[in-house]
Amino acid sequence: MKKPELLVTPTCMNDIELLADAGATAIIIGEQRYGLRLAGEFGREDVKASITIAHNKGMKVYIAMNALFHNDKVEELSDYVKFVSEAGADAIVFGDPAVLMAAREVAPNMKLHWNTETTATNWFTCNYWGSKGAKRAVLAREINMDAIVEIAENAEVEVEVQVHGMTCMFQSKRALIGNYFEYQGKMMEVENRRAKKEMFLFDPERDNKYPIFEDENGTHIMSPNDMCIIDDIEEMIDSGITSFKIDGILKSKEYLVQVTSKWREAIDLCVDDRDAYEDKKESLLEEIESIQPKNRELDSGFFYKETVY
Repeated sequence: MKKPELLVTPTCMNDIELLADAGATAIIIGEQRYGLRLAGEFGREDVKASITIAHNKGMKVYIAMNALFHNDKVEELSDYVKFVSEAGADAIVFGDPAVLMAAREVAPNMKLHWNTETTATNWFTCNYWGSKGAKRAVLAREINMDAIVEIAENAEVEVEVQVHGMTCMFQSKRALIGNYFEYQGKMMEVENRRAKKEMFLFDPERDNKYPIFEDENGTHIMSPNDMCIIDDIEEMIDSGITSFKIDGILKSKEYLVQVTSKWREAIDLCVDDRDAYEDKKESLLEEIESIQPKNRELDSGFFYKETVY
């Protein structure tokens, strides 16, 4: 039985070796000009250096180009795709067909991962994008375990599933919060993943805080809890899921390393010794719960429709 890739989103270059030592086998990086909701900002020199570091550690590197592009950026895409290819990245993550067209033109051998965040909800659609050149489909976060397993069993492309971290509830291409402050005659510094300056929407009825930030791609409102399915991965592994993703947005380096280590242990046990995994999985979940931020509980996301928003 093949072990799924353990894909993690580092916050900076200094994370990469630590995550590799913790058990990650792939990372996704990029810059907000082209990628959505990244855990850290990686300019071109950072991308090149990160690829070298990761490859020396036996890790794959995927570059995020999954933003939605307007006409003003279309002309840039070929140049960035060419740069990514020459830098030695293992794949580009895309959602907009403009990226696929640019890759066909300047880097036809570049591996492409289709990720639209919300519309990868059935295996017909996954296979459609496979016929267009995508080698992997990143499944929507809002589908349940039965649907995920069915897609994996019928997809003709690789399948990636987020298994840990916060998810995006809402995105607008507009800087909604910044525009509101400006309307009030106030100035607001746009904050993007600065740990000490986070903004929240607060729901007093449910006592929930929804992280919110703005970047070049607009306004993003995130889930109040973190999903974690570490205690129930047997079906996904048996169905042949290619990649398990830990999303590290708005998380510290220390947290990411510890969580990656727990997931490495869970995957190895589940594949190598299923009985040992069954004995250990509850304690693995408890260990992650012990390092969770106080205002962010764990739930199973939409795997069993536990999350409601």
